[in-house]
Amino acid sequence: MKQGLSLRVSQHLALTPQLQQSIRLLQLSTLEMAQEVEQMLDENPFLERSEDMAERETFGLDQTDVPVSAGEQIAEASLPDAPGPLLSPSEVTTSTSSEAGEGDGLESKLDGATPVEESWEGDGTVEMAPDDSEWGGDAPARNNGSGDSDDTASAADLARAPVSLQDFLHDQARCLRLSDEDRAALYFLIESLNEDGYLEESLAELADAWLHLSGMPQLAGDPNDALEAREAIEQRLTVALQLLQHMEPSGVGARDLGECLRLQILELRNTAEARAALAICNQPLELMAKRDVKRLCNLCGIDDETVRAALGLIARLEPKPGRRFIDVERNVVVPDVIVTRAGRGFKVILNPDVMPRLRVHDVYANAMRQNRGGRDNGGEAGHAAMQQRLQEARWFIKNIQQRFDTILRVSSAIVERQRNFFMHGELAMRPLVLREIADELGLHESTISRVTTAKYMATPFGTYELKYFFGSSLGTETGGNASSTAVRALLKQFIAAEEPAKPLSDNQLSDLLREQGIECARRTVAKYREALRIAPANLRKAL
Repeated sequence: MKQGLSLRVSQHLALTPQLQQSIRLLQLSTLEMAQEVEQMLDENPFLERSEDMAERETFGLDQTDVPVSAGEQIAEASLPDAPGPLLSPSEVTTSTSSEAGEGDGLESKLDGATPVEESWEGDGTVEMAPDDSEWGGDAPARNNGSGDSDDTASAADLARAPVSLQDFLHDQARCLRLSDEDRAALYFLIESLNEDGYLEESLAELADAWLHLSGMPQLAGDPNDALEAREAIEQRLTVALQLLQHMEPSGVGARDLGECLRLQILELRNTAEARAALAICNQPLELMAKRDVKRLCNLCGIDDETVRAALGLIARLEPKPGRRFIDVERNVVVPDVIVTRAGRGFKVILNPDVMPRLRVHDVYANAMRQNRGGRDNGGEAGHAAMQQRLQEARWFIKNIQQRFDTILRVSSAIVERQRNFFMHGELAMRPLVLREIADELGLHESTISRVTTAKYMATPFGTYELKYFFGSSLGTETGGNASSTAVRALLKQFIAAEEPAKPLSDNQLSDLLREQGIECARRTVAKYREALRIAPANLRKAL
């Protein structure tokens, strides 16, 4: 075997830690971003929230609007440890000179700084840089619930506090005269309900779970004793289930949809419609979902008119008894961008509530600078590690700034492209693909995809995900293109205006779109209708 040396030239992509962090932050949602900030604040001692600096608030609220004289500004700027100027949301677009998260071609040149080596280590300096000051200064300070005037919650706040389903049921259980064993069984069942008010596990499974949690000695003793204990617990749970199913809201404690509907029907007056509805609920639910009136008539022995009246009664029942107790506030979407009308145009700003107010801890950074020349012999490694943590804090602030800068640029481009939507609504939406925004901003298409995922925009017509403004195009008779979003909105209008007794089929909807000059096949109409969660014509037909 002959050995030799050869030279080969190849290209490969190397992502620096700063670049990887920039890409990762760009694709995070608002909630994930807040969690990332909290984690970094816990791990990095050089990073702090700006509201933690009490020195800025010692002058009182009366001094907040007092202008600073030119002499004070010069004197403050001459201080060696003076923090840099605050960055407001409007200044984000001008403070960075590079695009954030540009996929494979991303570069991390921020504020005209030179590229950094492939590590978190800096250039050896520990002085406070001009961009180490707090970022997101226009964002309001977080209220920690510790007001200066009153630390206790007011009665109005307590009245507005949401009541959970479990708390509502426990309040009813306290009014019952029960033994300790029955009360414990009822408490166990209430805590086993899901958020819709259903018992997902059988009584046998719940009895096994009770035995396991209680750690009763029968488990390790005679199997017959363990079986008797399990049967006794299951019997007690059966009694508790009867009590639970007679509580409000009606239908709570059901094991399936059919039982939930039956429990609600039993509380109604004993009419012919109620008896027919009870018989229908005992049949396979698929027949009721398909509104197969003929088969239900044959199976239940009821005439056609009574079956239709019973189906109408069932449609008015609540399939999820715990729905009204769900805390809707936890599902509220917080927009990243706010669009408002400004004269004849629109103003696009970042939401200050989602912008973290971060800064490098100047006390620790100054301590490192003062100790730079007086390090002990054994402190070289520790000083290098702390310097690396300082550089991490600086880059984290820059990457966050870069993230919001990119979100603002992409949102502004979307508003400019979809100007008709912001003026006339979703019917005026135009076709738009990611590549158009990418080419306009000089970014990679994958960057636009990251920015528009899990980011939301508050508009005069509601709050939408940024991806909502992108849609494929459908051909028109005039040779132009129509957005699929506008076509779906048009379908919703057609279906909302249809006669309940004669709903429009997918073929008829396709013909109506063709009359509007939009070429849309029946299969495409069916796909859009299913995406809108609209039932087919036979299920939309009025009873």
